[in-house]
Amino acid sequence: MNQESTAPRVTERPPFDRSSSQDSLDELSMEDYWIELENIKKSSENKQDQEVVVVKEPDEGELEEEWLKEAGLSNLFGESVDDPQESMVFLSTLTRTQAAAVQKRVETVSQTLRKKNKQHHIPDVRDIFAQQTESKEKTPDGTESQSVRTNENKYEGKDDQASSLIVYNKELVNLASEDTPASETDINLEVSFAEQAVNQKENAKDKTQKNKGCDTSLPSFRLPKDKTGTTKIGDLASQDMKKVCYLALIELTALYDVLGIELKQHKAVKIKTKDSGLFGVPLATLLEQDQRKVPGTRIPLIFQKLISRIEEGGLETEGLLRIPGAAMRIKNLCQELEAKFYEGTFNWESVKQHDAASLLKLFIRELPQPLLSIEYLKAFQVVQNLPSKKQQLQALNLLVILLPEANRDTLKALLEFLQRVIDNKEENKMTVMNVAMVMAPNLFMYQLGLKANEQQELAKAAGTANIMLLLIKYHKLLWTIPKFIVNQVRKQNTENQRKDRKAMKKLLKKMAYDREKYEKQDKSTNDADVPQGVIRVQAPHLSKVSMAIQLTEELKASDVLARFLSQESSDVAQTLKKGEVSLYEIGGNIGERCLDDNTYMKDLYQLNPNAEWVIKSKPV
Repeated sequence: MNQESTAPRVTERPPFDRSSSQDSLDELSMEDYWIELENIKKSSENKQDQEVVVVKEPDEGELEEEWLKEAGLSNLFGESVDDPQESMVFLSTLTRTQAAAVQKRVETVSQTLRKKNKQHHIPDVRDIFAQQTESKEKTPDGTESQSVRTNENKYEGKDDQASSLIVYNKELVNLASEDTPASETDINLEVSFAEQAVNQKENAKDKTQKNKGCDTSLPSFRLPKDKTGTTKIGDLASQDMKKVCYLALIELTALYDVLGIELKQHKAVKIKTKDSGLFGVPLATLLEQDQRKVPGTRIPLIFQKLISRIEEGGLETEGLLRIPGAAMRIKNLCQELEAKFYEGTFNWESVKQHDAASLLKLFIRELPQPLLSIEYLKAFQVVQNLPSKKQQLQALNLLVILLPEANRDTLKALLEFLQRVIDNKEENKMTVMNVAMVMAPNLFMYQLGLKANEQQELAKAAGTANIMLLLIKYHKLLWTIPKFIVNQVRKQNTENQRKDRKAMKKLLKKMAYDREKYEKQDKSTNDADVPQGVIRVQAPHLSKVSMAIQLTEELKASDVLARFLSQESSDVAQTLKKGEVSLYEIGGNIGERCLDDNTYMKDLYQLNPNAEWVIKSKPV
């Protein structure tokens, strides 16, 4: 469209100043960004006023109070404070930096509530952390408090499940970096990101040259092999995933605190949106109406269809995503889609490839709340201010975990599609940099309407383009749940189970039950008739027979599936060959976890000896 009409405007962009942007983004590479921005502005000129989402900047104390709610710690205040036991268990599993982040917010909320004279029980922050410290000191696993003690001891646990878990205190962080140095391209998922940042700052004190992280090339980061298996988003049961999100928020906040970056969440307090249709409809509403058509749909049907239409035209098309469709044609197609899409009468042959690309970007821009969410959009933006690419990647990993499920699934589908476009860069001339420049304004449009001076606008453009670049480049890594967070969930589950058993024993004693009988059953019901070093694998939906498998150093989850396959009927074998089933770790110190094929079973068994091992279908 109209390169003539856009060219004069593009020359009015802010003057380029290399010192205020990423070194890797030069004036030529930013050209695509400004052209895309002008195309967006032009396409919006004749548009009717859109329904607005009002974004509220929280008042003093409200931000921290909301943060505690989002972190699952709201029962430290208000009516539910009478039963803070669950929060005490949660707090007992936090690292030093995580506990410091919580303590900081609790102090602010306490002060604010006292100022406002609210009729709440207002606990003293020292009491809260004293309780969790005492709780930790009394546990048989010997874990030391990481929040208030400076003289931290090694983990000396000999308890069954808890002994397999790692406590990530300062001493272990130092050991990880000094005694067993990882490759520069490795992402360490076993130690808290914030603890790593503290350690790096301490090690950098004597260094004269400060690393600003504005390297001109993107490293090829990789995840080191984990014998207990890599955990991806979607692998855990919902109750454990909820705990993961709580911990991810606390960890992200701790990381930002350590690095001196302010993390402010926003809330949409007044939303007037469409309750039906395609464009300008909330993702959750869109998925509800889509699931009535196609049960189990996780990504909006219109979004899937637009991507499919673009790919049907061939991803080799030069300028794909960059060259816009004609504005009037796009407007007419929108109206026609709204009227005919769900009826199945829309003529997709009339949609040209560049029109489909423009419609896809329009869909993203017109979401009532941004794809990266109102709550965390600013947190995504300030990722660019973190000192190193590795820390930027760590922050993005935590932010992806924190996104609402519908946003996360849709973002994943978008990034995978963008990668397929980039895979054809020799033909379509769209490198990862070009695609990032074109897509950044569409994902970060919520902030583009704010008034800013030229240098601020340039910095924002370069920053959002850099974040888009990282999201595309490392999308395969970003859907991984860090092992240290999974281990914290395991520890929480172990502590809760211990307290539940203690409560049950008291109840049984009161009811005059035979305690010995209960304790014998409690030891491990799933280990009955199973010799040491052997696991029993079940597949209740596929077979009536379970299989005993001897654990060896080299036995992997894929081997377990293969052995089961070799002894089953052809129908079951066919199902397994299609990759529709997986081996799951269920119970013990985890709710449920889908295992990747390269999980070493003996190592995982040692981490969770009371688990059951079940082969079942993957969720849709």
